[in-house]
Amino acid sequence: MVPAAAPARSKKAAPAEAELPFRSRADEVYDQLKRDIADFRLVPGDRFTENEICDRLGVSRTPVRQALIRLQQEGYVEVLFRAGWRVLPFDFQQFEQLYDLRMVLETTAVHRLCESGRAVDRAQLDALAAIWLVPAEQRSADAAQVARWDEDFHCQLVAAAGNAEMARVHREVTDRIRIIRRLDFTQQPRIDATYDEHAKILKAVRANRGDQAAMMLRAHIETSQSEVRKITLHQVYLARQQGG
Repeated sequence: MVPAAAPARSKKAAPAEAELPFRSRADEVYDQLKRDIADFRLVPGDRFTENEICDRLGVSRTPVRQALIRLQQEGYVEVLFRAGWRVLPFDFQQFEQLYDLRMVLETTAVHRLCESGRAVDRAQLDALAAIWLVPAEQRSADAAQVARWDEDFHCQLVAAAGNAEMARVHREVTDRIRIIRRLDFTQQPRIDATYDEHAKILKAVRANRGDQAAMMLRAHIETSQSEVRKITLHQVYLARQQGG
């Protein structure tokens, strides 16, 4: 008697599992330290040792060293001779350049979103409307949440335009200026202004008014850029106290 064939395995689950990116311990340490910097747990001028990071995160020294070298290459920290590591001061000239690049990418994206005949991911725009086109009493007062939504608003606008490379570069710029932008949301007037300005930009995009959307977006980014120029180390330390 021929034995019954074993049931065929489902082939649908395997590709999804294969697509999951491998995350090393060094990657996890790197991500955590970047969050520490973005959330003001580590601020410019702070000094620390590899052993302190090992103890805090419960990991060995090798992944900590690998993560710190990566952060050093990206300009977040520097190694001190026989004295551990230090979080680097803000490079305001670089921030200015990144804001200029961000403005080019985002204004180009909204023009494309409003071009007739262009395929646009309307679902992304609807998802943004559910957050930003709400009555004033339904707005979030959680600064950290609004900061995350703010990043997502700008990234989604660029992504919805359909150019994957443009979206990738924009994500990298967003990553580099995160700590500066989050300082904006330690002040309630800036949170209120962000809601108002995002709503106007989104309404213009949904109405396919490209020139108007780009003009308002440029003014919105320029306001944020001007706030960057006013940042002091004192503000950063205050943000750390508020976060703590």
